[in-house]
Amino acid sequence: MRLNEIPISLQEIKNPPKELYFEGDSSLLKRELISIVGTRRPSQYTKEMTLLISKRFASMGYAVVSGGAMGVDALAHKGAFPNTLCVLANSLDIIYPKVNQKLIEDMRRDSLLLSEYPPTTKATRYSFVHRNRIVVGLGEALIIMEADLNSGSLRSFEYAKQMGKEVYVLSHRVGESLGTQMLLNSGLAKPIVDIDEFLSNFGSLKEEFDDLSFFDKPRSLDEALKVYGEKIYEFELDGVIDIKDFKVFKR
Repeated sequence: MRLNEIPISLQEIKNPPKELYFEGDSSLLKRELISIVGTRRPSQYTKEMTLLISKRFASMGYAVVSGGAMGVDALAHKGAFPNTLCVLANSLDIIYPKVNQKLIEDMRRDSLLLSEYPPTTKATRYSFVHRNRIVVGLGEALIIMEADLNSGSLRSFEYAKQMGKEVYVLSHRVGESLGTQMLLNSGLAKPIVDIDEFLSNFGSLKEEFDDLSFFDKPRSLDEALKVYGEKIYEFELDGVIDIKDFKVFKR
């Protein structure tokens, strides 16, 4: 399906998409959004931190935007699931990369897939780069978890710079992630050193938040627990949701 209207954040970028196709929960576009990208071959440290940071953003009510690629992209989607948006470099009827087939199908069902390409359009080297302007454009800020000097993630940085968005990078040991180290050394990005301090830039770290649009459609109890944790039972006691047969409904 086509979106009825291009999000305002994308209307203002250079070369905005003429149209966007979607499958899944388009209400996620109404959330606060954060963009997370990085290498297809992350270190174990980067894997753990990507899952942690994306999960923490989801618990704060944000939805995480990434590009569905192997590595950091997939981990960002998994950590935030189902509060995540995936922008594809091909049309929605094509699954690529195949290794992420289950993840992409899960997002098609419970999250949101976006593409500017009409049916039967295959990904190209150009479309992967071009896709990144949408990933970056949707987010309040850009986080690059890990990147080499020749990484495509540095093109995402260029988009963020053009759009005037803040860029954050994960701290790494000397000799690792040379692309993000270069951004730090040049004063072009801010380091993520303390997770709580970093997240405080994006609102309070209170345990609950007021936006309950997640429950605009019935959710499984497992999905709700992933996003809200044990707080979900307090919401039930407060009368804002019902839990019946392991399904959660908004009152």
